[in-house]
Amino acid sequence: MAEITAALVKELRDKTGAGMMDCKRALAETDADIEAAVDWLRKKGLAAAAKKAGRVAAEGLIAVATAAKAGAVVEVNSETDFVARNELFQNFARQVAQLAVAAERDIEALKAAAFAGNGKTVETELADLIGRIGENMVLRRVARLSVGQGHVASYVHNAVSPGLGKIGVLVALESSAGDDVLAPLGRQLAMHVAAANPQYLDQRSVPAAALDRERAVLREQAGSTGKSADIVEKMVEGRLRKFYEDTVLLDQVYVIDGESKVGKVVEAAAKQAGAPIKVAAFVRFQLGEGIDRPPSDFAGEVAQLNS
Repeated sequence: MAEITAALVKELRDKTGAGMMDCKRALAETDADIEAAVDWLRKKGLAAAAKKAGRVAAEGLIAVATAAKAGAVVEVNSETDFVARNELFQNFARQVAQLAVAAERDIEALKAAAFAGNGKTVETELADLIGRIGENMVLRRVARLSVGQGHVASYVHNAVSPGLGKIGVLVALESSAGDDVLAPLGRQLAMHVAAANPQYLDQRSVPAAALDRERAVLREQAGSTGKSADIVEKMVEGRLRKFYEDTVLLDQVYVIDGESKVGKVVEAAAKQAGAPIKVAAFVRFQLGEGIDRPPSDFAGEVAQLNS
């Protein structure tokens, strides 16, 4: 068998843009024949996937899954919303979410996990899907919540199919109360999180740096009124309550009734259930948040297609 050198692997990688381990395997499968290795990668969809990797993928789906006392949410991106409606893409996102529920994994561990018993990893399955559909796709992020006792509720906003949509939310409730109480409460809280987009669970969760920054802004605003220093500080603390109401889940006004604080809603549910209920954590994924999208040039794209 021909020797597979680092230089040969690099040459194949430069030709195809495929990953190092994929290039090494391709050379091993083709007895180090570089052109045969290129064809091997193309047949596996790996070369096509690599060539598309530079294109921005900001569309796609948020997939949510729950099982027992755990839940997971993943974001899988595509280049266009059209692909997000593709059944193959939806099945991939749904199965990855199910894998994410099964065990605590970061995004790299999830990519390396075995996919659906077909001998492939999640990452390899995604590369194959890129080759079949013809768009860049990215498994971007994952989060998982679990409780020892209680319930993990989920909600998907703008759902295109069960468990798939544009916004996915998980809410973890710790309690000895039954699911007949926790499930509907958790779902309504998840709907609230989808709508109100809180940044923190409670006041203790707000980082000191964020509070200091907010206080500095409020102090400057209040100082411009010409009031005395102690009055300014009182004004700052008063306005800080509005900051909490905007950003802290338990201090927000509950969108379901438009008047109660979320914390009070949970307290009332606990009283009715006869058991303490604690909102332990929440996660909210919105499709494409934080992705830099290049400005659209539709005319240019049409011109390219016709050139």
